[in-house]
Amino acid sequence: MKLLFKTYFLVFVLLAYSGVTFAAAKCLYVASYHQGYEWNDGIQRGVEKTLAGKCKLKIFYLDSKRNKKKEWIKWKAKQAVKLINEYKPDVVIVSDDNASRYLVMPYYKNKKLPFVFSGLNWSMKEYGYPYSNATGMIEVAPIKPLIKQLKLIQSGISRGVFISSDVLSEHKDYKHYKKVFAQSGIRLDAVYVVTFKEWIEEYKKSQQYDFVFIGNNAGINDWYGPEAKRVALEYTRKISVTTYDWMLPYSMLGFTKIAEEQGEWSAKVAVSILNGMLPSQIPVVFNKQWDMWINAAIISKSKLKFPYQLYKRAKHYNK
Repeated sequence: MKLLFKTYFLVFVLLAYSGVTFAAAKCLYVASYHQGYEWNDGIQRGVEKTLAGKCKLKIFYLDSKRNKKKEWIKWKAKQAVKLINEYKPDVVIVSDDNASRYLVMPYYKNKKLPFVFSGLNWSMKEYGYPYSNATGMIEVAPIKPLIKQLKLIQSGISRGVFISSDVLSEHKDYKHYKKVFAQSGIRLDAVYVVTFKEWIEEYKKSQQYDFVFIGNNAGINDWYGPEAKRVALEYTRKISVTTYDWMLPYSMLGFTKIAEEQGEWSAKVAVSILNGMLPSQIPVVFNKQWDMWINAAIISKSKLKFPYQLYKRAKHYNK
């Protein structure tokens, strides 16, 4: 992993200086989720900004966060294949796990058409990457820095609970979270919910733990932000943390990944491929950028005392 992180900077520099572009080139971005989902939109912003003037860009959404049935996702993947056959892109960028699981792996593994993936949570081994025609970025969360900060805030932490929507990526995340927390002597349980009512009930119960790890709300289709914020302000008594910036309104502490990083990197790789590089010549890397946040409004409702240095270093969420 250390080698890949070192390689990240080298590859980024090489890509930044890929000077030649082709105005007639066609790029396709296939998102696993839907427009309006903040993570999805962040990656898309990075892709669009970086590819502006470099190629003609078309976008396709699998919409697999709101529609989780395999039959739906497989049908949408077939629609993407149809689009690829008709549009004939020179390179395809895909984001998050379902695009790799249902589109790239079954239809394009080691084929001629080049692919760039991003947003694969923690590992690419489920899909057999890298292929001869694919490279990309694996998504990891800054869990070790998060654990370090938890211990600075409160000594003797031994038990936490992960509350999240019942979707593939969150199950995959929890598997790795649990392992990393266990290495620090902390037990992390998990609760998955489908409805907003279930989330409220589980959040209230979560206060029996030392801390609450707030996962994704995407996949909870009746989510209502104002009420979730009210619940967090009224019932939070233990440390609450998240790795998603759109969950900051309901969390005391955030160590958040930056979606635009993945979109920008993927687009730079796509430009290099348009300029003649092969995917096999570009190493797979890990994301490396993250932000630290505090939500003082929720902290003030509890009796917890956060270190002064944390207030100085962290960004302050105040919306």
